[in-house]
Parts: sequence; structure tokens; C-alpha cells
Amino acid sequence: MIIDGKKTAAELRQELKKKITILKSTFNTVPGLTVILIGEDPASKIYVKNKEKFAKEIGINSEVIRYPENVEEKVVLDKINELNKDKKISGILVQLPLPKQIDKRKVIETILPGKDVDGFHPVNVGNLSSGYESNIPCTPLGCYLLLKKAEKNLNGKHAVVIGRSNLNGKPMAQLLLKENCTVTITHSKTKDLKAECNRADIIIAAVGRPKLVKGDWVKKGAIVIDVGINKTDKGIVGDVDFDQVSKIAKAITPVPGGVGPMTIACLLNNTIECFKKSNS
Repeated sequence: MIIDGKKTAAELRQELKKKITILKSTFNTVPGLTVILIGEDPASKIYVKNKEKFAKEIGINSEVIRYPENVEEKVVLDKINELNKDKKISGILVQLPLPKQIDKRKVIETILPGKDVDGFHPVNVGNLSSGYESNIPCTPLGCYLLLKKAEKNLNGKHAVVIGRSNLNGKPMAQLLLKENCTVTITHSKTKDLKAECNRADIIIAAVGRPKLVKGDWVKKGAIVIDVGINKTDKGIVGDVDFDQVSKIAKAITPVPGGVGPMTIACLLNNTIECFKKSNS
């Protein structure tokens, strides 16, 4: 089966829209999301445009603050501190990547953990890895929800995560552990990646290498979640060779139309969760 991320994201947004209607009648206000966008990165601009569009569609107050590429770090940190104090703002997101004069770690750690909709603050990272309640990074959360569409019971399944980034690989491993999977994290220094993948019931590919995972890397009946978005001469492709792997896997996400739409839907979900926590 092909796991339809667009359809699943649209269903999630409909659910969130209903939640916001209820929150509005209870609290007489709605969640607010502020996105900070620095510079002119084309991919970032598209992401932010979509975030804004879907936030408005479900009834979240959305605001984008734009800064030029050469903005001083202090200006950005001061703005975050101002947003931290603003009761109307439930969620703050600073769009990555950042220009070199701005310290990513400082930016992430300045956002209040309770408003950190990306789930990158060390407090949220720590809570997730300790199995406590936390804001979960949007992409792994999206992957997790798509995985559950294909297989409700993940107990004892062997999951291989390709990539160990803080944005996806590491939090993904934590979510899989919570579901009682046996988790292997692989990366650029892994000795025999193909052999690791061949043992997997679940493969999550998130390295940014076009069509890295081939048909003979995947065992029959495996579930494959492709996080990669790679621009090639032949258009956008994932980290998985879709044509080959879709013939073998039990379920697979396409690129585009798989994990991407879910990432934004999960961001909106996290914004609502932050609003609920701050009002409880």
C-alpha cells in the first residue's frame, strides 16, 4: 500500500479545526503561532508560506516575522524574549537553517520549552527521551502517525532509522522505543547499511541522499517511511528508490505527498497542545 500523507494530513487538520472550535468556546480565544523567518532561503519560504496557509485554514492566529539575512543575533533573541512574554502566543518557531552569524543553539534555548512547537529545546528533548510528556518534533511525529496507519501494533518490531540528526533520527528512535520496537540507528559511519536494512521490519530514511535505499535493501513485507526531499534533474525524489521498493514493501510513503504534509499538520497539532497546557 502507498501511505497517503496528504490525505492523512487533511484528516488531522479537520480534527484540529474541531478542537479549535471547542477551545474558542471554552477560552474565548484561539492558539497563536509566530514563525520567525530569516533571509531568502527558497525552501524555507515555501515551508513558511504553507505553515501560514494551513494555520489560518484551521483557525490558528498565525504571524510571520521576517528578517533580512544579515540581521544581528541580538535582534532575534530579543524578539523571542518578547514573544515568550506575550500571552496571545502559544507557539514560537524559528525556521531553520539560520545564517552563520546566528547561533542555532542559543535561538533554540531562548524559546520557552512550553512554547517550543518544534520540540528542539533541551527540556523537551530530555522529556521525550525520558518517556515523559513533551512537545515532539513535527517530522518524527508525522512519520509515527503514518507508520501507525500502516501497522497499529509495533510491539517487538525491528526498526532501522537511517540518519541520526537531532531534528529527526534521534527523536524518531525515541518514539519507536516508546512503541516497544527494537531500534537500530544507522549513519554515515555505519559499516554495512544494506545488511542493517535487510533485517528491518520498519525503515525510516532521513539522510538527504537521493534513492539511497534500493529494492534489494528491503525485506518483503517491511514498512518504509521516506523523509528525504532531494532536488534532482528528474524532479523531487526521496531517500528511497520508490519504483523498486514499492514492489517489495508492505507499505511505503511517496515523495512528495508523504511525510511533508504531515510535518505541517503536526506543527499545528503541537501549537494547540501548547495552548491547552498554558491554559490548564
